Amino acid sequence: MKTTQLIFILAIVIGTVCSSATGQRRAKSIKQMTPEQVVADLYRQHQKKSPFFQNKSRSLVDRYFDKALADLIWHLPNSPDEVGPLDGDPLYNAQDMEIRNFVIHKAMVINGTATVLVTFTNIGKKQEVKFLLASRQFGWKITNIKYDDGTDLIGILK
Repeated sequence: MKTTQLIFILAIVIGTVCSSATGQRRAKSIKQMTPEQVVADLYRQHQKKSPFFQNKSRSLVDRYFDKALADLIWHLPNSPDEVGPLDGDPLYNAQDMEIRNFVIHKAMVINGTATVLVTFTNIGKKQEVKFLLASRQFGWKITNIKYDDGTDLIGILK
């Protein structure tokens, strides 16, 4: 009887430790991420449920973007009847995409700000997108996105 109880208790302890470790890996908060990890996570999220073009989850927008930029994104028109300022995908600065050679480069960090360069080839044309981030209380937040055609996301949204 004691052996059965010991095995049962041991199984519970092992199960708890394993599920806790798995939960911690899954729940890696944005606060713990490096600037390039924030950008990579945004691209992954964009594939599933983009923070752009939706009006159901303000927290999804706030997870990645600093307040000023998050406010602009949140107030984008999301109805088919409304034409908004974005006429393409803001992560690729394009309407049509055939993305190849996608690379997120190591961040350049200076005094609490970071620049993360993303390069890729889209429909045969090499492109660069620069993510500007700032260190905030709850981790790195994107303050603007600059495109290689001289435009930037804040300018487009205003």
